[in-house]
Amino acid sequence: MALTLFDTDEYRPPVWKSYLYQLQQEAPHPRRMTCTNEVENRPKYYGREFHGMISREAADQLLSVAEGSYLIRESQRQPGTYTLALRFGSQTRNFRLYYDGKHFVGEKRFESIHDLVTDGLITLYIETKAAEYIAKMTINPIYEHIGYTTLNREPAYQKHMPVLKETHDEKDSTGQDGVSEKRVHTFRGPHWCEYCANFMWGLIAQGVKCADCGLNVHKQCSKMVPNDCKPDLKHVKKVYSCDLTTLVKAHITKRPMVVDMCIREIESRGLNSEGLYRVSGFSDLIEDVKMAFDRDGEKADISVNMYEDINIITGALKLYFRDLPIPLITYDAYPKFIESAKIMDPDEQLETLHEALKLLPPAHCETLRYLMAHLKRVTLHEKENLMNAENLGIVFGPTLMRSPELDAMAALNDIRYQRLVVELLIKNEDILF
Repeated sequence: MALTLFDTDEYRPPVWKSYLYQLQQEAPHPRRMTCTNEVENRPKYYGREFHGMISREAADQLLSVAEGSYLIRESQRQPGTYTLALRFGSQTRNFRLYYDGKHFVGEKRFESIHDLVTDGLITLYIETKAAEYIAKMTINPIYEHIGYTTLNREPAYQKHMPVLKETHDEKDSTGQDGVSEKRVHTFRGPHWCEYCANFMWGLIAQGVKCADCGLNVHKQCSKMVPNDCKPDLKHVKKVYSCDLTTLVKAHITKRPMVVDMCIREIESRGLNSEGLYRVSGFSDLIEDVKMAFDRDGEKADISVNMYEDINIITGALKLYFRDLPIPLITYDAYPKFIESAKIMDPDEQLETLHEALKLLPPAHCETLRYLMAHLKRVTLHEKENLMNAENLGIVFGPTLMRSPELDAMAALNDIRYQRLVVELLIKNEDILF
């Protein structure tokens, strides 16, 4: 990268490497080979892909029609044990298949056979096509340039760095003696490793997340990360496009300063402005505000003397949320929020929404609370600004939420529910938070 470690004049965001993402898109798709005969004693957790007690040769013949085709068979030598037969690389591969409430052939556990096969095909394809590339991923890390480096960082020549402890515990906790904990994590939507800048492939458990600072890395890259990954303000050279948890930890604040400062400015002089948040400000000036925050942080001047049009400030606030690498309503919590919007019973709807809020990281939840309280105050001036909760939901729904689904149609169908989620949060902010 062109950025040097102590370059204070200009921040250049990391260039995320797309090679592994492109390979995932090219991976074979699952093709279930259904059994046309009625099979006796079929386990209840398998479907028509179960072919009973057939030989390897018979399975191989059935699967020879296409890459990605798969079936399940019962072992002839060990009745009661099951094998996933999968066509990849013009040959049939056989995996011992287990079920304990979820399906698995290795460490990862899946809700469905289809998901297991999808993830397996992605992994086989990428590890076959890019084995040498993957082995060299950690050679030129971006880690020290993106703000996670510690204040008391060991010298660069230090070869043996203590590493993060690995855990599968879901509780929020911090390791002993300042050692941060990392957890195997399922990322919703495309994610890139913040150590090597490469795509984190697969359907589930693509990497690990640090419990303290939110750092997302490949499992193999996590071995290279120092044990104390508290974000260093000296190296957090931006406000926009920075992970929200990382930003507030680096600045030791409850919320991002851009949120606090913009909201204070809007409430001091803009609550009666017609079309507040709906009307767009001049894009070049909004970009100026963004650069001011990235350059000056809390010292940025967004007063009326600099930006008379309040729509520039509202535009800058909306841009901040749109630029977050992980949305304010995170990918992990997204399904629960959408579920709440689909419930018809008001009491059950609020209960589900309350459960969804518990899924948010603390910094995200606090920022959402502060924003919803502000938007509630905006609605109190509806006669002047013409902005009610429904209108604000239309504006902020897609701004605060992004579907983890890669399918464009599925994401499009969620837009009406995104709007409703924000409308419900505004109307019930005093109850929910």
